[in-house]
Amino acid sequence: MKIAVVGIGVAGAYLMNRLSDDHDNRIVGFERTPQNQHDAVCAWATCENVMAGLSKNCGLDFDSYVLHDGKHMRVDLGEKGGVDIRLKGMVSYDKLRLIQDMIRGTEIRFGRAPRKEELEPDFDIIIDATGFHRNYLPRIENEMWIPCVQYKVRYAAGKEPFDDFYLRSFPSMSGYFWYFPLGNGYAHIGAGDFMKKHNSFVDEFLKRHECEVMKKVGRPVRLTPPASCEPFTDGRKSVGVGESIGTVYPLLGEGIIPSTWCAELFVRHMHDLQAYRQAVIERFRIYSLVFRFIQLKISGKFSLAKHGMEMLKLYRHMKSEEDRYGMQVKMSDMLKVSMN
Repeated sequence: MKIAVVGIGVAGAYLMNRLSDDHDNRIVGFERTPQNQHDAVCAWATCENVMAGLSKNCGLDFDSYVLHDGKHMRVDLGEKGGVDIRLKGMVSYDKLRLIQDMIRGTEIRFGRAPRKEELEPDFDIIIDATGFHRNYLPRIENEMWIPCVQYKVRYAAGKEPFDDFYLRSFPSMSGYFWYFPLGNGYAHIGAGDFMKKHNSFVDEFLKRHECEVMKKVGRPVRLTPPASCEPFTDGRKSVGVGESIGTVYPLLGEGIIPSTWCAELFVRHMHDLQAYRQAVIERFRIYSLVFRFIQLKISGKFSLAKHGMEMLKLYRHMKSEEDRYGMQVKMSDMLKVSMN
């Protein structure tokens, strides 16, 4: 089978590696950026407990990519104080090097973003791993996304503003600012905000904490869950994997693990796309509940009295999945953050 994988981010790189294990397949990857500009633009924080197993599927040892092993994360709520969360596996890691090692030895055509019409005559399946852009699938109606900006920075020795993970939650949970240590004075700082006030917050932070800016990237992140991102195919040869079909956890804006999970579901069900669709809907069913919670908060319609049961379901989910999220989950912390 001839398979085109378009978009070599986390999901695309994982697919290049896993699908290449079957020597009956001919896998060709396409990445719109030139090879010397290829980068992993999103934040590099994830949960080692989960990524270790996913990396092992690709014959890689995730421990060798870890840059900072988090112990605590401060969630700053401004005038309302904050919460300190004990971490249980949350790390920052060298995402770009992991991607590069996943695709090592595979055929990637960099600097190309071919049109669907160019690919269809030569490939049996076209995998849309283009993330937010969703270039090969029908457009989504009434979707929700959040604009984000991120800087890679370097601080002089002893000048780092924080020694561990730090978040500043924006009012009504419209977004947050993040500081993720990368080791040796390096960090990723950035923010996303539905109200589009993130740039000014980041600018103020950069002025307040002197550093050398190494790189700046900006991109939107899709919050609409998979159940609202259908169809997952164009009805012909294209099929979506990862953020292109909404695999971003809306509460945290985190897509590394869910997009890799989605890629693994495709590997298992690639010969039965209906089974793939059902597996995705079931695996990410909770994301619809989380998305509704975020919508209520941002719109100012959330009421603990009216929506308390939904919040309890969200808490129970995250509490039961502490190892997946890499943090200790307390109802008192969730209530304090949700009421910000």
